[in-house]
This record gives sequence, C-alpha cells and structure tokens, in this order.
Amino acid sequence: MAVQPRLASSIDTSRAFATAAACALGAGARRMHAALRAGLLMLALLLVAARPCHAAALELPLLQAQDSEQGVMLTFETRFDLPAGVSEALQKGVALHFVATAEVVRPRWYWRDKRIAQATRLWRLSYQPLTFSYRVSLGGLSQTYRSLSEALRAVQSSAQWRIAEPLTGGDEGSCHLEFSYRLDTDQLPRPLQIGIGSQPEWNLRVDRTVSLSADNR
Repeated sequence: MAVQPRLASSIDTSRAFATAAACALGAGARRMHAALRAGLLMLALLLVAARPCHAAALELPLLQAQDSEQGVMLTFETRFDLPAGVSEALQKGVALHFVATAEVVRPRWYWRDKRIAQATRLWRLSYQPLTFSYRVSLGGLSQTYRSLSEALRAVQSSAQWRIAEPLTGGDEGSCHLEFSYRLDTDQLPRPLQIGIGSQPEWNLRVDRTVSLSADNR
C-alpha cells in the first residue's frame, strides 16, 4: 500500500521535469528565432548600405531669424527626398532622426565668438508596417501620416520657433544665427553605422549663417 504514493510522487516529479524541460526548450527556441530575425534584419540593412549611391541633395529655401519682444524667433524650411538606400532602411524598420540646431552668436574681434544661446529640435520618423503608415515624433507629441511625402513635410520645417530670450545688454543688432539641419546617423543601429561608412547618400545636411533682424521694440 505504501508503494502507490511513492509511485504517484515519482510520476508527478517526472511530469514536472518534462514540463520544465519543454518550457526551457520553448524559451530557447524563441530566443533563437528572435536572434535569427535580428540577424537577418542587420544583414538586409548592411546589403542596403553596400549598394552604389549618389550624394543626397538638401536645400534650405527659407531661413529667417528675428529678435523680438517674445524672444529670438526662427522660421526655416528644408527640401529633400530620401535617397533610395535611406528610404529602404526606413521601410525595413530603421527609425530616422532629423536634428535642427540653432545658435545665437556674438562676434568678438579680441577673443573667440560668444555663444549666447543654443536650441535643438529632434524629429523621429518611423514606418508602421501593420498600418502602412508613417509616424513623426517631436518631443512628447506624435502624429501619423498616410504617405512618406506627408511625413517628410512634417520634419522639414518649423515656424516661429523660440530659440532664445530677447537680446539685451548690447547684444541687440550685433549677433548672428548659426543654423544646421541634418539626418543624425549617430542614432542608427551600430551595425548600420559601420556599414554606411561615409556614403554620400546618408550625408543629408545643410549649414548656414544669417544675421538677426530686430523689430522696433
């Protein structure tokens, strides 16, 4: 009579071990599957990076900076199309980051120029394969667009961007603004950063300096 409980206990223990082994194998298989998918994605991106490419064209038709009672206000507009390799990487799940940087600078003949203020804006553009749409994020806000052209327009410009306090203390009328806009390749996955190297189609960038106009305060 005492044998049956021991037999039942042995069976339960065997079942527990079998269940644990199955779970471990299942988890291992899932990890291998995830690693394989990640590896295939990186391989696809490296193949994209290795393709022949041409220099990207980025235009800056509008750049205006004004010192007003509300502060130093900046309005800009860029124009560009994504090169084939960049667009293909986006379609494969790589998010693109675009950065606009503005600095208010006062020239000094006797020393290095004085950096009075700096402001940065970062846009994140990603593709949503389930809905065949594009998402643009700026700060804590996001918006979805049906087409790539619509999404690009959202990251290519900014109006009445307040980049600094109103200039005072003799800085009024003596400063200029240094502006840059670029595709931030430092935000790309590390293998892709290595793969693209110095390929010109990933070098989406424009730099310009303009004088600060002042309103009649």
